[in-house]
Formats: sequence, C-alpha cells, structure tokens
Amino acid sequence: MDESSDIHRLQIDGKEVILVGTAHVSTASVDLVEKVIQDERPDTVCVELCKARFESLTQKQKWQDTDLYRVVKDKKVMVLLSNLLLAYFQKKIGSKLGIRPGAEIIRAIECAGAVGAGILLADRDIRTTLSRVWRLMGFVTRFRLLFHFIGSVADSEAITEAEIEEMKKTDVLESLLTEVGKTFPQVRMVLIDERDQYLTEMIRTAPGEKILAVVGAGHVPGIKNNWHKEVDMEALRSLPPKGRFSSVMKWAIPGLIIAIFVFGFLFPGREAAANMITSWVLATGIMAGLGAVAAFAHPLTILSAILSAPLTTLHPLIAAGWVAGLVEAVVVKPKVKDFERLIDDISSLKGFWRNKITRILLVVVFTNLGATIGTLVAIPLLLRFLK
Repeated sequence: MDESSDIHRLQIDGKEVILVGTAHVSTASVDLVEKVIQDERPDTVCVELCKARFESLTQKQKWQDTDLYRVVKDKKVMVLLSNLLLAYFQKKIGSKLGIRPGAEIIRAIECAGAVGAGILLADRDIRTTLSRVWRLMGFVTRFRLLFHFIGSVADSEAITEAEIEEMKKTDVLESLLTEVGKTFPQVRMVLIDERDQYLTEMIRTAPGEKILAVVGAGHVPGIKNNWHKEVDMEALRSLPPKGRFSSVMKWAIPGLIIAIFVFGFLFPGREAAANMITSWVLATGIMAGLGAVAAFAHPLTILSAILSAPLTTLHPLIAAGWVAGLVEAVVVKPKVKDFERLIDDISSLKGFWRNKITRILLVVVFTNLGATIGTLVAIPLLLRFLK
C-alpha cells in the first residue's frame, strides 16, 4: 500500500515498530488505523490509553461507580475536574467535526481483536499524570490553569470552519496542551514530555516481533526523539514530594493569623480582639459563601460554607470546600441518571453546573477559592485593629 506520512517505521532489538500518528477527532485517522492494522497484522497493538481512560471510553458503568465522597476526602476534586474539562474540550470539537472523540482508538482495539493481535494500554494513568501536575504547581498557578482551561473550552464555541479543517490534520487535544504549555511549562513537561517518554518505553518493550502503536500525532516527534534513550519508568510513575515552601506556608499562615489574634487580645485589649474575630468570621464566611453561590450550591451547602470557613481557614488539614462538597453530595444526592448523563452534560459549560456530579466538584473548587480570597481580605483588616 502507499505509505502515509502519518506512518513511521522504527526498529528496536529485532522488533519492527509501526508508529501511526493520528488526530483524535479525525475520520481519516479512523480509516487509516483500520487499514494499517488489517494490512500489517501486528502481534501487538499499542494504544494511547491508560486503564482509566479505556474504561471511560468503553464502560458507561464506570461513571456510575464513581465514589464522590472518596474523591472529596482524598482531595482529588481538581484532578477529576481537570480530566472532565479535557474530555469536554475534545467532545466539543468532536461534535463540530462529526466524529466521536477517541474513535480511532476504539477502532484500533476492534481491529486488533479481528486480526488476533494483543492489545497494550501504553499511556500513563491519567490520575498519576494530573496528580503530578498539581504537585509541581503552586496554589495560585493551579487556579490560573483551571481558568485557562475554562477560557480555552469557552473559545471552542466560536471555532471557524477554517479552524475546523486545520484541526482535522492535527491531534486537537495535544494542540490544546501544547498551547497551555507555553504559559505553564510544568504542564507541558508532565502532560506531553513525560508521556512521550512513557509511551516510548511501553511501545518498545511491548511483546511480539511486529508492534503497531496508535498515538496522537503530537506525541510522534517525542517518541522518535526518545527512541534510543533510557527511560526511568519508576520516576514517571511516582508522585514528586510536596514542595517544602507550600508545606511550611500551610502551617505558617494559620499560625500567623492565630498569633495576630493573641497579640490583639493581650495588647489592644478584648474589644480589639472581638472586632478582629468578627472581621475574620465575616470576611472568610461571606467569601466562601459567595463561592458556593457561584457554583449554584444548595442553600444548606452555602450555609455550611459560611459557617465552616472561619474555622477551616485556620486549620491546614481541612478546607471549607471539602465540607461544602460533602454537604452538597449528601443534600442533592446524585442519581444514576446524573452519572449516565455526565458525558453529554459536559458538552456545554451550562451542563457543568446542571449536572449534580460536576456541580459538587465546582462547589468544592469555588468555595475553596472564596475562602482563600476571604483570608487575603481579612488579614489587613486584622492588622488595622493592632494600631
């Protein structure tokens, strides 16, 4: 057959490796994957998926099994929300192109079974990838990244026909991540560069003499560049230690605020201390409550945010958003239909607020953001009473 420019042939330890670069929302990529697998009949087909993403594509029941209480308690809300934002962007572009996101991966798996080839999920676990992103970024940068993604997916509503045609030639999701990487170097390193290394090692150590790998076109240059380099898989699978500065600040800020309260009580006097406490309660409580309101939380959830924020902002191991998120989960009680509609609901920004699952995630994020703003507002108010 005529060799496509999207097909790259590599050699390693006597193995023939056929690298197929695809756009994740391209019908041409689907057809190419099917033809190459049928013609080459490889021993193993590697696909750019981890187990979690594979299950999300093939098992609708997976979302119904999501334990929201565990997500909130384990502080994985931002990770899950980021994953959903990425899925939203790809689904939105896919709807404009008239193709299901990941269709070429599904076709590769189907064709592998048809020719008797083994299937290898070659990508790093998405939860590890996103967790590494959060660990390497500061608190403020995390929220900048979140709103950058929100802005990017919002811009997808106004994509022109010319831009759609251009997207057919590339890996759309990787293009988004590359663009984000220009603003957030840590994101590019983890989401693209590290995964290039991970995919490289998984592909070149796959079983069989003829290996065919289906990956996003954006990963092809990185895989080829790393092909003869050593890859430390243990390092890529591990979570980097939390930064010492962030760990210190987690305790230092509450300690400083408590010290201000004590100083105000001992020197200006009880009246000043009472005013400081009132200012603290109002600033943190009101801002946390406004954060919950912004997420369209239930009234009881808003009340829990207001009441918990003055205390949780002084405790480094508890956050107002976690309290509000758990209350929201108990009060609104997501149903099976919410999980079943999740993928469809995230096709629009309105759906993020309408679906009970994503609304709980937004309640956590916006309540925490409000409480943080309240803390920043309250500190100068407290200092004013020390004069």
